[in-house]
Amino acid sequence: MDIMCLNGWGGKLYENLLTYIQTAAPEILCLQEVVHTPASDKDWLTYRDGDHILPQRANFFRDVSRALPDHVAIFCPAAQGVLWDDDLSIPSQWGLATFVQKSVPVIGQVQGFVHKTFSPVGYGEHPRSRSAHGVCVYDYNSNRSVSVTHMHGLRDLNGKMDTPERAEQAQSLLDISRQVSTVEDVRVICGDFNVEPDSETLRILADAGFSELVTGRGFTSTRNSHYKKPGSFADYMMISDADVVRKFDVVYDPEVSDHCPLVLSI
Repeated sequence: MDIMCLNGWGGKLYENLLTYIQTAAPEILCLQEVVHTPASDKDWLTYRDGDHILPQRANFFRDVSRALPDHVAIFCPAAQGVLWDDDLSIPSQWGLATFVQKSVPVIGQVQGFVHKTFSPVGYGEHPRSRSAHGVCVYDYNSNRSVSVTHMHGLRDLNGKMDTPERAEQAQSLLDISRQVSTVEDVRVICGDFNVEPDSETLRILADAGFSELVTGRGFTSTRNSHYKKPGSFADYMMISDADVVRKFDVVYDPEVSDHCPLVLSI
């Protein structure tokens, strides 16, 4: 079973991303930074937050769903704000999504929040609402249940340092993973955590019995040439039983986002 985790960057490089995920076709895709705008059939809209102006793939969730027709698609919004079509504001949802190959039975799932709650009118003040989603599937190839839980960690404008909110977020993520798991399951936790490798977040997850695979397997970055800021880590994949790992990779080529895909084979 292949499990992929990726921050999709709002679909900025969607053509490369769709080609890549169609070829890779993981059984489970955990995708963060997903835009869902059912009120518009536009391909591109604009996000505006003061001086922060970005093009957004307006129906990124739809695009990925169409690229993976043999997967069940689940969208988990964290907030509904507006995107812009010139001077016209259009309501748009933002969050994360999980895609599970239809041949893989989903035997449990939990959706919840790791920071704040759903923001229904506007994206909110920073650090903004953040959601998480967990699925438990049955893997017939190994005759076992596997739970996979992912989040997009809060973004603090002051940086990636430890904060009480991030510690609470890690505990909430663990709680969601526990809700969708049994003690016998192989458990995976992943996502764009927005923290450094020496963070309290990773220590909390390690203390709960999870092995971190990115730095643990010697990778020195989860970013690529599209990311111009300091700090080369954001994304992590953790597992409750390192012995079941067949392969783990941080994919630097092709570049499908400003984040690298993390791919785990168990």
